Amino acid sequence: MSAFEKFYEVVSKIPKGKVATYGDVAEAAGIPGGARAVGNAMANNQDTKRVPCHRVVQSSGYIGGYMGGRERSNIKVTKLRAEGIDIDPETGKIRNLKKVRYTKFKL
Repeated sequence: MSAFEKFYEVVSKIPKGKVATYGDVAEAAGIPGGARAVGNAMANNQDTKRVPCHRVVQSSGYIGGYMGGRERSNIKVTKLRAEGIDIDPETGKIRNLKKVRYTKFKL
């Protein structure tokens, strides 16, 4: 299984209304320090129904890019808000990251 496939498997486990950081996904996939690789995998995700890449965010609480570019971040914000994620419109940061962060991966 490739690293991208491992990342996609991990991300498919993030429940609606929760998020995980790029680092969380890398760690759960068994590739510590692979946060940038997770970002590359999410940018190339072709199956957003099975792999909800909008639920992967930066550890700082900023949402990061979506589907290959920061200019599409408004789509990611819309999807996250629809799932109940509180994003500050001024800063673009998730307000309740500790509450909505998902780390209990079982693969």
